[in-house]
Amino acid sequence: MGFKCGIVGLPNVGKSTLFNALTQTAAAQAANYPFCTIEPNVGEVAVPEPRLNELAQVAGSKEIIPARMNFVDIAGLVEGASKGEGLGNQFLANIRETDAIIYVLRCFENDDITHVRGTVDPIADFEVVETELMLADLESLEKRRAGVEKKAKSGDKDAKAQVALIDLALEELNAGRPARKAKVSKDDQRAWNMLQLLTSKPVLFVANVDEESAATGNVHSARVIERAREEGAGCVVFSAQIESELAMLDEADRAEYLSTLGLEEPGLTRLIHAGYDLLDLQTYFTVGPKEARAWTIRRGASAPKAAGVIHGDFEKGFIRAETIAYPDFIAHGGEAGAKEAGKMRSEGKEYVVQDGDVLHFRFNV
Repeated sequence: MGFKCGIVGLPNVGKSTLFNALTQTAAAQAANYPFCTIEPNVGEVAVPEPRLNELAQVAGSKEIIPARMNFVDIAGLVEGASKGEGLGNQFLANIRETDAIIYVLRCFENDDITHVRGTVDPIADFEVVETELMLADLESLEKRRAGVEKKAKSGDKDAKAQVALIDLALEELNAGRPARKAKVSKDDQRAWNMLQLLTSKPVLFVANVDEESAATGNVHSARVIERAREEGAGCVVFSAQIESELAMLDEADRAEYLSTLGLEEPGLTRLIHAGYDLLDLQTYFTVGPKEARAWTIRRGASAPKAAGVIHGDFEKGFIRAETIAYPDFIAHGGEAGAKEAGKMRSEGKEYVVQDGDVLHFRFNV
């Protein structure tokens, strides 16, 4: 299951430095983890998961396969992108294909790197980019509405429902608010998603600071944190330059470098986990002598839906899921010990998978 986070921002804010750090980190993991650059601007990165290594050690698994996320480096938007300025239409199309948006905001001063607007102001940068996305949504909805309304007047129930959702989105956008602010019922969520609105996607703020501010932040990143709080969004503060340097080091040197900077873990680790949380994802595991593997599912997914992530036949022919909680698997030395201790449960179709579950599916096709 590939989830895509689009890295968005104005030119010269550190987007490509961040993306390169992500892909360099992934390339460094290649000896143990699968990595590929799907396209020149799309990187697939392993989700850091210490529990997976522990499970593999207990079970004696020969191979470790982590969950993964895709990050898309979307070239810098400029004012007027919604009208095709720069390569606006192409960039906006790339954003439309992502599941979430990461706003990279410049929070560092550097006379050698020209800011496209002449001054460092991360909030103004954010507002420029989001305004372009809102204008693109407005144009898209206004073009679609007339055709959908015509169908609705002829009695088409689906078209009537779609008109109502389009009007809901237009109400927010015309008021200067992104579509994600709209109150959409659970029953309408699927149809709402089909509108493919740029500003309905969940967002994460990344405050890209200078090296000296990586551990403590600065006045610029403080403003970003406050704006993220107002938007109900997450925020990660780090230095993309430091991350690109860390990506080139081995594990021992990386730990030493982090220590000298006063950091406990790489910012990229925090970013990947923040992206995971942003998309409301969680992890379950399958563990055996051949491999220990992490799988990504939405929170609240049922056991059959979790099985379907492995293969559609697992979901269709689902019988039950033999389930062991991660702490029990570790505490009792693996599947046999957990089963003997009465910690293995047989769960049916209604079971909601919990983060960290170790699952073995029984199915019949």
